[in-house]
Amino acid sequence: MNLDGQSVLITAGASGIGRAIALEVHNAGASVHVVDIDKVAVERFAEMMPEAMVSIGDASDESQTRSIAEQHIRTYGGIDVLVNCAGIAGPTAPIQDVALDDWHRCMAVSLDSTFLYCRAFIPSMRSAGHGSIINISSTAGWHGYPLRSPYAAAKWAVIGLTKTLAMELGPYGIRANVICPGSINGERMDRVIVAESAQSGLSPQDVRKKYTNSCSLRTFIDAEDIARMALFLASSDASRITGQIMNVDGHVENFGS
Repeated sequence: MNLDGQSVLITAGASGIGRAIALEVHNAGASVHVVDIDKVAVERFAEMMPEAMVSIGDASDESQTRSIAEQHIRTYGGIDVLVNCAGIAGPTAPIQDVALDDWHRCMAVSLDSTFLYCRAFIPSMRSAGHGSIINISSTAGWHGYPLRSPYAAAKWAVIGLTKTLAMELGPYGIRANVICPGSINGERMDRVIVAESAQSGLSPQDVRKKYTNSCSLRTFIDAEDIARMALFLASSDASRITGQIMNVDGHVENFGS
């Protein structure tokens, strides 16, 4: 699977899953453009991959999104692959205790950002007659997630948006697919476990065990597992695959319960 001559933009691409995808597509020959709100993470990424294009920006901000998309198109003459990876965990609380501002912020970063970047790049993809959109949802996007209602709602919506994009854009040669990761090893999941421990009264070790036992393979997922799926969906090997939900989760049976 090679992406020679293709340009790829990845939101939240300077760390975690986004960073793993950036490395994977770079190694496959793509020109990489990473966008992230974390200035320190962007600087570290730029040191690691100086040939990549990097931008600091809030993926939920309409004007910043438009400006970054225009810059990408000027630089590369278009876009081949868009990976929408931006998202935040949101609050951990029963729904009656979720503040509206926290709900809106989770929706803005985890859902609006995907809409904004797709909207910004689709005209260029339509003109070119090709493109691959890869949206990152979650196992929570088809199971639900107790104590994480804004996050679950946003991730369900990402799936619905992706299915609709596949229908609208298929006639123009543009594919849209969604990846649903399970519990990912790393600092972000560590923070989720600590927050759930505080809310539920379980120890962090018991919370982690609950997540491990929720999937058939009894394992957490590595960011690199998601990156390999993203590379496949970006490549010509997936040229007839669109509108699909690709679960990379060890087969979750009872997520979050």
